[in-house]
Amino acid sequence: MNKIVLVTGASAGIGAATVKMLLEHGHTVYAAARRVERMTELESLGAKLLGMDVTDDEAIQRGVQQIINAEGRIDALVNNAGYGSYGSLEEVPMSEAKYQFEVNVFGLARLTQLVIPYMRKQGSGRIINISSMGGVFGEPHGSWYHATKYAVEGLSDSIRMELKQFGIDVVVIRPGAIKTEWNGIAKDNLLKVSGHGPYKELAEKHAKMFDSAYSKMASEPIVVARAITKAIESNRPRTRYAIGQGAKITIFLRWLLSDRAMDRVMKMMMG
Repeated sequence: MNKIVLVTGASAGIGAATVKMLLEHGHTVYAAARRVERMTELESLGAKLLGMDVTDDEAIQRGVQQIINAEGRIDALVNNAGYGSYGSLEEVPMSEAKYQFEVNVFGLARLTQLVIPYMRKQGSGRIINISSMGGVFGEPHGSWYHATKYAVEGLSDSIRMELKQFGIDVVVIRPGAIKTEWNGIAKDNLLKVSGHGPYKELAEKHAKMFDSAYSKMASEPIVVARAITKAIESNRPRTRYAIGQGAKITIFLRWLLSDRAMDRVMKMMMG
Protein backbone atom coordinates (compact mmCIF):
# COMPACT_ATOMS: atom_id res chain seq x y z
CA MET A 1 0.00 0.00 0.00
CA ASN A 2 1.32 3.43 -0.92
CA LYS A 3 1.93 5.48 2.22
CA ILE A 4 2.29 9.23 2.63
CA VAL A 5 5.56 9.75 4.51
CA LEU A 6 7.25 12.88 5.86
CA VAL A 7 11.01 12.60 6.45
CA THR A 8 12.90 15.41 8.18
CA GLY A 9 16.63 16.02 7.88
CA ALA A 10 16.37 14.64 4.35
CA SER A 11 19.17 16.56 2.65
CA ALA A 12 21.93 14.07 3.49
CA GLY A 13 22.92 10.90 5.32
CA ILE A 14 20.23 8.75 6.89
CA GLY A 15 17.42 11.06 5.78
CA ALA A 16 18.40 11.06 2.11
CA ALA A 17 18.96 7.28 2.09
CA THR A 18 15.54 6.76 3.68
CA VAL A 19 13.78 8.97 1.14
CA LYS A 20 15.38 7.04 -1.73
CA MET A 21 14.42 3.66 -0.31
CA LEU A 22 10.83 4.67 0.42
CA LEU A 23 10.49 5.99 -3.13
CA GLU A 24 11.82 2.69 -4.47
CA HIS A 25 9.11 0.93 -2.46
CA GLY A 26 6.42 3.03 -4.10
CA HIS A 27 5.58 5.44 -1.29
CA THR A 28 4.81 9.13 -1.62
CA VAL A 29 7.60 10.90 0.22
CA TYR A 30 7.87 14.49 1.40
CA ALA A 31 11.54 15.28 1.99
CA ALA A 32 12.02 18.13 4.46
CA ALA A 33 15.22 20.00 5.26
CA ARG A 34 16.62 23.49 5.75
CA ARG A 35 18.82 23.17 2.66
CA VAL A 36 16.34 22.53 -0.14
CA GLU A 37 19.05 23.11 -2.77
CA ARG A 38 20.79 19.93 -1.60
CA MET A 39 17.76 17.77 -2.42
CA THR A 40 17.63 18.16 -6.21
CA GLU A 41 18.55 14.49 -6.70
CA LEU A 42 15.72 13.42 -4.41
CA GLU A 43 13.31 15.62 -6.36
CA SER A 44 14.44 14.03 -9.62
CA LEU A 45 13.66 10.62 -8.11
CA GLY A 46 10.12 11.71 -7.26
CA ALA A 47 10.33 13.19 -3.76
CA LYS A 48 8.24 16.24 -2.94
CA LEU A 49 10.46 18.87 -1.31
CA LEU A 50 9.69 20.97 1.75
CA GLY A 51 11.89 23.76 3.05
CA MET A 52 11.67 23.14 6.78
CA ASP A 53 13.71 24.16 9.81
CA VAL A 54 12.32 22.09 12.69
CA THR A 55 12.98 24.97 15.08
CA ASP A 56 10.70 27.27 13.02
CA ASP A 57 7.13 26.68 14.17
CA GLU A 58 5.56 28.51 11.23
CA ALA A 59 7.61 26.45 8.77
CA ILE A 60 6.62 23.10 10.23
CA GLN A 61 2.95 24.08 10.50
CA ARG A 62 3.05 25.19 6.87
CA GLY A 63 4.75 21.95 5.81
CA VAL A 64 2.23 19.69 7.54
CA GLN A 65 -0.69 21.68 6.13
CA GLN A 66 0.80 21.44 2.63
CA ILE A 67 0.86 17.65 2.89
CA ILE A 68 -2.71 17.49 4.20
CA ASN A 69 -3.96 19.82 1.48
CA ALA A 70 -2.32 17.70 -1.22
CA GLU A 71 -2.80 14.18 0.14
CA GLY A 72 -5.49 14.34 2.80
CA ARG A 73 -3.46 12.22 5.21
CA ILE A 74 -0.06 11.48 6.72
CA ASP A 75 0.70 7.81 7.28
CA ALA A 76 4.22 8.06 8.69
CA LEU A 77 6.48 10.70 10.20
CA VAL A 78 10.24 10.05 10.30
CA ASN A 79 11.77 12.44 12.84
CA ASN A 80 15.33 12.27 11.57
CA ALA A 81 16.52 15.90 11.86
CA GLY A 82 19.21 16.23 14.51
CA TYR A 83 22.88 16.81 15.15
CA GLY A 84 25.63 16.25 17.71
CA SER A 85 27.46 19.19 19.24
CA TYR A 86 30.25 18.05 21.53
CA GLY A 87 32.36 19.72 24.20
CA SER A 88 32.71 19.56 27.97
CA LEU A 89 29.70 20.63 30.02
CA GLU A 90 31.83 23.36 31.57
CA GLU A 91 32.73 24.90 28.22
CA VAL A 92 29.65 24.51 26.00
CA PRO A 93 27.64 27.77 25.98
CA MET A 94 24.09 27.39 27.25
CA SER A 95 22.86 28.92 24.00
CA GLU A 96 24.33 25.95 22.10
CA ALA A 97 22.93 23.48 24.64
CA LYS A 98 19.46 24.96 24.24
CA TYR A 99 19.69 24.93 20.46
CA GLN A 100 20.63 21.26 20.48
CA PHE A 101 17.48 20.55 22.49
CA GLU A 102 15.45 22.75 20.13
CA VAL A 103 16.55 20.66 17.14
CA ASN A 104 16.83 17.17 18.62
CA VAL A 105 13.88 17.20 21.03
CA PHE A 106 11.50 20.15 20.80
CA GLY A 107 11.43 20.21 17.00
CA LEU A 108 10.73 16.49 16.98
CA ALA A 109 8.02 16.87 19.62
CA ARG A 110 6.32 19.82 17.92
CA LEU A 111 6.17 18.12 14.54
CA THR A 112 4.79 14.98 16.19
CA GLN A 113 2.22 17.13 17.97
CA LEU A 114 1.08 18.56 14.63
CA VAL A 115 0.63 15.22 12.82
CA ILE A 116 -1.08 13.33 15.67
CA PRO A 117 -4.57 14.82 15.10
CA TYR A 118 -4.58 13.64 11.47
CA MET A 119 -3.30 10.18 12.35
CA ARG A 120 -5.79 9.93 15.20
CA LYS A 121 -8.65 10.91 12.89
CA GLN A 122 -7.65 8.32 10.28
CA GLY A 123 -7.15 5.65 12.97
CA SER A 124 -3.60 4.76 11.93
CA GLY A 125 -0.07 6.07 11.67
CA ARG A 126 3.60 5.50 12.38
CA ILE A 127 5.88 7.89 14.23
CA ILE A 128 9.52 6.90 13.73
CA ASN A 129 11.90 8.71 16.06
CA ILE A 130 15.60 8.55 15.27
CA SER A 131 17.41 8.24 18.58
CA SER A 132 20.89 6.73 18.86
CA MET A 133 22.75 3.98 20.63
CA GLY A 134 23.80 7.03 22.66
CA GLY A 135 20.29 7.14 24.08
CA VAL A 136 21.30 4.56 26.70
CA PHE A 137 24.81 5.65 27.71
CA GLY A 138 26.95 8.74 28.09
CA GLU A 139 30.46 9.70 27.04
CA PRO A 140 32.87 12.51 27.87
CA HIS A 141 32.08 15.77 26.08
CA GLY A 142 28.70 14.45 24.92
CA SER A 143 26.52 15.53 27.82
CA TRP A 144 24.09 17.66 25.82
CA TYR A 145 23.87 15.33 22.82
CA HIS A 146 23.26 12.27 24.99
CA ALA A 147 20.78 14.21 27.12
CA THR A 148 18.73 14.93 23.99
CA LYS A 149 18.75 11.29 22.96
CA TYR A 150 17.77 10.12 26.45
CA ALA A 151 14.90 12.61 26.16
CA VAL A 152 13.82 11.16 22.79
CA GLU A 153 13.78 7.69 24.34
CA GLY A 154 11.59 8.77 27.27
CA LEU A 155 9.29 10.84 25.08
CA SER A 156 8.83 7.93 22.69
CA ASP A 157 8.03 5.45 25.47
CA SER A 158 5.41 7.80 26.87
CA ILE A 159 3.60 8.65 23.64
CA ARG A 160 3.69 5.02 22.51
CA MET A 161 1.28 4.21 25.35
CA GLU A 162 -0.84 7.31 24.74
CA LEU A 163 -1.29 6.71 21.03
CA LYS A 164 -1.75 2.94 20.86
CA GLN A 165 -5.50 3.34 21.45
CA PHE A 166 -5.75 5.33 18.20
CA GLY A 167 -3.90 2.80 16.05
CA ILE A 168 -0.70 4.87 16.01
CA ASP A 169 2.61 3.04 16.50
CA VAL A 170 5.71 4.75 17.86
CA VAL A 171 9.08 3.28 16.91
CA VAL A 172 12.58 4.22 18.07
CA ILE A 173 15.55 3.71 15.76
CA ARG A 174 18.95 3.48 17.49
CA PRO A 175 21.73 3.88 14.92
CA GLY A 176 25.30 3.03 15.78
CA ALA A 177 28.28 4.51 13.95
CA ILE A 178 27.03 5.62 10.52
CA LYS A 179 28.94 7.34 7.71
CA THR A 180 27.23 10.74 7.69
CA GLU A 181 28.08 14.39 8.30
CA TRP A 182 27.35 13.80 12.00
CA ASN A 183 30.90 12.70 12.79
CA GLY A 184 32.59 15.71 11.25
CA ILE A 185 30.22 18.17 12.95
CA ALA A 186 30.61 16.50 16.36
CA LYS A 187 34.41 16.23 16.11
CA ASP A 188 34.89 19.79 14.85
CA ASN A 189 32.72 21.22 17.63
CA LEU A 190 34.53 19.09 20.21
CA LEU A 191 37.95 20.42 19.23
CA LYS A 192 36.68 23.98 18.86
CA VAL A 193 35.09 24.02 22.30
CA SER A 194 37.36 21.75 24.37
CA GLY A 195 40.52 21.30 22.32
CA HIS A 196 42.49 24.11 23.95
CA GLY A 197 41.56 24.30 27.64
CA PRO A 198 41.65 21.96 30.64
CA TYR A 199 39.98 19.11 28.70
CA LYS A 200 42.44 19.31 25.78
CA GLU A 201 44.15 15.93 26.30
CA LEU A 202 40.95 13.91 26.61
CA ALA A 203 39.27 15.88 23.83
CA GLU A 204 42.10 15.06 21.42
CA LYS A 205 41.83 11.36 22.30
CA HIS A 206 38.09 11.53 21.77
CA ALA A 207 38.52 13.17 18.36
CA LYS A 208 40.89 10.38 17.30
CA MET A 209 38.31 7.82 18.43
CA PHE A 210 35.70 9.55 16.26
CA ASP A 211 38.04 9.33 13.27
CA SER A 212 38.79 5.66 13.88
CA ALA A 213 35.20 4.61 14.51
CA TYR A 214 33.57 6.56 11.70
CA SER A 215 36.17 6.50 8.93
CA LYS A 216 37.06 2.81 9.13
CA MET A 217 34.21 0.87 10.71
CA ALA A 218 31.02 2.90 10.32
CA SER A 219 28.04 1.46 8.46
CA GLU A 220 26.47 3.05 5.39
CA PRO A 221 23.26 5.07 5.91
CA ILE A 222 21.30 2.53 3.86
CA VAL A 223 21.33 0.04 6.76
CA VAL A 224 19.33 2.52 8.83
CA ALA A 225 17.07 3.31 5.88
CA ARG A 226 16.20 -0.39 5.66
CA ALA A 227 15.21 -0.48 9.33
CA ILE A 228 13.07 2.65 8.97
CA THR A 229 11.36 1.26 5.88
CA LYS A 230 10.71 -2.03 7.66
CA ALA A 231 9.22 -0.17 10.63
CA ILE A 232 6.89 1.76 8.32
CA GLU A 233 5.77 -1.23 6.25
CA SER A 234 5.52 -3.90 8.96
CA ASN A 235 2.06 -4.82 10.22
CA ARG A 236 3.47 -5.05 13.73
CA PRO A 237 6.73 -3.09 14.02
CA ARG A 238 9.11 -3.55 16.89
CA THR A 239 9.23 -0.70 19.38
CA ARG A 240 13.02 -0.36 18.90
CA TYR A 241 15.56 -1.18 16.21
CA ALA A 242 19.29 -1.08 17.02
CA ILE A 243 21.12 -0.93 13.72
CA GLY A 244 24.56 -0.19 12.32
CA GLN A 245 28.14 -0.56 13.51
CA GLY A 246 28.45 -1.07 17.26
CA ALA A 247 24.80 -0.45 18.14
CA LYS A 248 23.73 -3.87 19.40
CA ILE A 249 26.93 -4.72 21.26
CA THR A 250 27.18 -1.30 22.91
CA ILE A 251 23.56 -1.37 24.06
CA PHE A 252 24.09 -4.91 25.38
CA LEU A 253 27.22 -3.84 27.29
CA ARG A 254 25.36 -0.91 28.82
CA TRP A 255 22.70 -3.36 30.06
CA LEU A 256 25.29 -5.86 31.30
CA LEU A 257 27.89 -3.65 32.96
CA SER A 258 27.85 -1.46 36.04
CA ASP A 259 28.21 2.29 35.60
CA ARG A 260 31.89 2.27 36.56
CA ALA A 261 32.64 -0.72 34.35
CA MET A 262 31.01 1.06 31.41
CA ASP A 263 33.08 4.16 32.23
CA ARG A 264 36.22 2.02 31.96
CA VAL A 265 35.11 0.66 28.60
CA MET A 266 34.63 4.18 27.27
CA LYS A 267 38.04 5.22 28.62
CA MET A 268 39.74 2.23 26.96
CA MET A 269 38.10 3.09 23.63
CA MET A 270 39.71 6.51 23.79
CA GLY A 271 43.16 5.08 24.43
